[in-house]
Amino acid sequence: MKKLLIVIDMQNDFIDGSLGTKEAEAIVPAVKAKIASYPPKDVIATMDTHGPDYLKTQEGRNLPVEHCIKGTDGWKIRPDIAELLDKAVIYEKPTFGCEKLAADLKKIKGLKEVEMIGLCTDICVVSNALLIKAALPELKITVDSACCAGVTPEKHLAALETMRSCQIEVI
Repeated sequence: MKKLLIVIDMQNDFIDGSLGTKEAEAIVPAVKAKIASYPPKDVIATMDTHGPDYLKTQEGRNLPVEHCIKGTDGWKIRPDIAELLDKAVIYEKPTFGCEKLAADLKKIKGLKEVEMIGLCTDICVVSNALLIKAALPELKITVDSACCAGVTPEKHLAALETMRSCQIEVI
């Protein structure tokens, strides 16, 4: 049985940068332990990636906080996590969900399960989980709630409940 870990947006801006939270900082040790528990070849990661025109985009108009601008320190994956992802395939995504990731997962023979962790539960984690569920409805998808953090604790819990409602296992 093939099982992959998907690490969503563990970037500086979401941990302790422009959109960081104490909850995001608190999950770092658990995220590192989870990544280390997988064979390196079975880990995939995503990076929220925006250009200098971010504030002119629809997302930027609705969330007018510059973050994850490609090439900046805030865009980079936190260094102690990045070193654990040195063999991972990393997808740069310009929006919440990564369509290419979902499409590529469909091509993997024998894929039975993906486990998802990362930031932010209520935006990019839920978006990717639902996108993957739509693309691969028979794939088991698990989200480790101890390795995720939302914009607020309340939104984290609401996103977990949304995923449960869509037959995504939350542990």
